[in-house]
Amino acid sequence: MKLEQIYTGCLAEAAYYIESKGEAAIIDPLRESKPYIQRAELDHAKIKWVLETHFHADFVSGHVDLAKKTGATIVFGPTATPAFDAHIAKDGEILKLGDVKIKVLHTPGHTMESVTYLLIDEQGKDYAVFTGDTLFIGDVGRPDLVQKLKAEVTPELLAGHLYDSLRNKIMTLDDEVLVYPGHGAGSACGKKIDKETVSTIGKQKKFNYALGAGMGKEEFIKALLDGLVEPPQYFPANVLLNLKGSSGLDEVLAHGMKPLDVETFKQVWQSTNALVIDTRPKELFAWQFIPGSIFIGVDDSFAPWVGTLVTELDQPILIVAEEGKEEEVITRLARVGYDNVQGYLKGGLAAWLAAGGDTDTINEISAEDFATEFNEHIKPSLLDIRRHSEYETEHLIGAENFPLDFINKNIGMLDIAETYYIHCAGGYRSLIASSILKSRGFHHIVNIKGGYKALQKTGLQHSAHVEINTAL
Repeated sequence: MKLEQIYTGCLAEAAYYIESKGEAAIIDPLRESKPYIQRAELDHAKIKWVLETHFHADFVSGHVDLAKKTGATIVFGPTATPAFDAHIAKDGEILKLGDVKIKVLHTPGHTMESVTYLLIDEQGKDYAVFTGDTLFIGDVGRPDLVQKLKAEVTPELLAGHLYDSLRNKIMTLDDEVLVYPGHGAGSACGKKIDKETVSTIGKQKKFNYALGAGMGKEEFIKALLDGLVEPPQYFPANVLLNLKGSSGLDEVLAHGMKPLDVETFKQVWQSTNALVIDTRPKELFAWQFIPGSIFIGVDDSFAPWVGTLVTELDQPILIVAEEGKEEEVITRLARVGYDNVQGYLKGGLAAWLAAGGDTDTINEISAEDFATEFNEHIKPSLLDIRRHSEYETEHLIGAENFPLDFINKNIGMLDIAETYYIHCAGGYRSLIASSILKSRGFHHIVNIKGGYKALQKTGLQHSAHVEINTAL
């Protein structure tokens, strides 16, 4: 038996490959089929099962395309109603894979169709459990996503189901059984997921707040619902794509991988009302960029931020990228359902400059200069665009929390004539915010380089006006 976790850091998503005696199963695949097919080919194995733990909200699954290319059977849990051919497994059903078995455990709570897959080894011993979004390392799946599609399926209802699923199906497993979750730290599918991506049942019963032995159902529901923030706006649309079955990545790449010269790029931009996303490193964007474009760098949490900030999946998109990274950009967009890429600027910004195109810049200030310049006699308009939970943990006194997640909703609260200094944790999100504000006509924006991490080193905690609040 071979077992491999295939982890995609930018989405904090874990897919799994299991092989035994020339038969393979893939659990929760991303949209691109090629990596899974190639992995099976290394073992001269045939993919027999494509196992889905639930209808995902944070990414578009490749289950339909992978099954089409390999002849594998797609498996969902009880109550699932996909719009394509799939095997709807019964609770407790055994799926055979070479010399091992996979037992389907219906574990509703994150969603009603959610299942956990229990891997039973060649000796008949429970070996590992693939928990999807039911159980994370240090956390459990949030129960408030389904209500976006079905109002009657309330978070309280799902949280109650999750309590029962955890205690009746998962916590009853032996302590040494390995736990392989669907996500790691950074995923919006949980509140406080640990950085580790594998654990054991015993460790989770000891350290996971939601698995406390003495925790009653009402206490569990309260703890689970406390502190939940609005999920990213693209989640419901991705669920529908996964219910219906999306096209494969090959089709998306064929449509989007179009090199456009400067004139054609301009014409497409105007005729389609496209959004131009500059995906280059943040230092390059801040120095020089095409006016009207926005920054979302591909070298960080690119896809989740596109999904959070671009409100329509069918929004026409044009790409500015470093040479050779265009396919990666389009692939990452497709993972969260943004398929309407119209092409990319051939030759990148260099081509734009050679054609005499205008450029803009983001005004930036170092954390050290910010600390020197702003004293008790000056009261800057300082926007902390980190998430509210980050802000509450620690922030600069005098800073206003203006989370990037909700910039489209709250931008009307800002004064277009005001000068705003903006920071996040390390500089990535603040540059996204600065570029969005610039594109909306806010020209008095100053980005603080290095963000809060740099500000912490400046001694501002001793300033009479701007202090680091360590009491929160």
